[in-house]
Amino acid sequence: MSVKVAQQSIFLDPAPSLASTATVAGPMEGAGPLGSDFDFLYKDQRAGEKSFEAAERKMLLEACSRALEKGSFGLDTIEYFLSGDLLNQITVSGYSAAVLGRPFFGLYGACSTLALALSLGSMLVAGGFAANVLAATSSHHSSAERQFRYPTEYGFQRPPQAQWTVTGAAAAVISATGEGPWITAVTTGKVVDLGEQDSFNMGAAMAPAAASTLLRHFEELQRSPDYYDLIVTGDLGAVGSKLLRQLLGRSGYYPEDNLNDCGLMIYNPHLQKIGAGGSGCACSGIVVLGHLWRRMKQGELNKVLVVSTGALHSTTTLAQGETIPAVAHAVALEM
Repeated sequence: MSVKVAQQSIFLDPAPSLASTATVAGPMEGAGPLGSDFDFLYKDQRAGEKSFEAAERKMLLEACSRALEKGSFGLDTIEYFLSGDLLNQITVSGYSAAVLGRPFFGLYGACSTLALALSLGSMLVAGGFAANVLAATSSHHSSAERQFRYPTEYGFQRPPQAQWTVTGAAAAVISATGEGPWITAVTTGKVVDLGEQDSFNMGAAMAPAAASTLLRHFEELQRSPDYYDLIVTGDLGAVGSKLLRQLLGRSGYYPEDNLNDCGLMIYNPHLQKIGAGGSGCACSGIVVLGHLWRRMKQGELNKVLVVSTGALHSTTTLAQGETIPAVAHAVALEM
C-alpha cells in the first residue's frame, strides 16, 4: 500500500503506470533538437484558429485525443480529467473539459502543473479511487505573453534573463495497469518566496523552490542524486539552473552529469532566439511526456526524477509591487 514516509513525500504502492502519453508542439519547438520526439507539430502558432487562446485549446484537446488513441483507451474508461494551464481561470483546461465530458479537477500550479497533475493523478490511482486518469497541461507563447507581459505585436525588447514560453500541450493516461514507466514516489513542494520581483527572471524566482523540493525529496526518501539516471527541472533556464546548483551545493549535494533542465533542452540557443531558455506549462510537459518518456521506453533511462517548477504571481500582484512566490513538485518515474 502507498505510504506517506514523511511530511511531503509518498511512496506509491502499487505504483501507477504512465500507460500512454502524447505531445503536440508549435513550429519553434518542432525546429528544436527534440522536435522528432513530439507526436504532432503545428506549422503555425494559430493552428488554424482565430486566436492564440483558441489555438492552445485545440492543442490540448489534440494531445488528450492522441494519448487516448495511442493507449487504446476509450474516453468512457477515463474516470477523472486533471488539467491546468497559464491563462486566467485556467480557461483552456475548462473549455477542454467541457468537450471531454469527464469529471474534472482544474489545477493551477503555473509551470509546475505537469508534476502537480501527475502527482494527484497517481495518488487517485494508487489509492484505488480510479483505474484510469487523464492528466494534461498546455501553454502558448503568444497567449502567455499577452496575459503576463506584452502582446507580441508590440515588439517589446526582451531582456537576456527572459525565457520563451513553450507552445504545445501534453497528456498522459495514468493507469493501474501498463508496462511503465511507473510513478513510484512524489514529493509535494512548499511555496517559497525569497523576494524576487523581476517578472522576466522566472528562473531566479523558481530556483529556491526547486532546491527546497529536491532537498526534501533526497532527505525524506533517503536517496542521493545519483540514485537517478536523470534529474530534470521544469523550466529554470540558464539563470535558474546555475542558481539551483549553487543552492544544492550549500547543502552538500553536487549533482552534475545527471542534472538538466527542460527549458535548456527544448531549444537550440545557437540557432533560436529564445533568451535564457524555455518556460511554460508545456515546457516540462512535452519534454517529459515526449522525449524522456520515449527514452525510458527504449531503455536509455531507467530512473528519472521530474521537478516541475512554477511561479505563482499574477499581473495584478506585480502591479501592486508584490514579490514572486514559487513552488516545485517532484515525481519519480522508474522502469
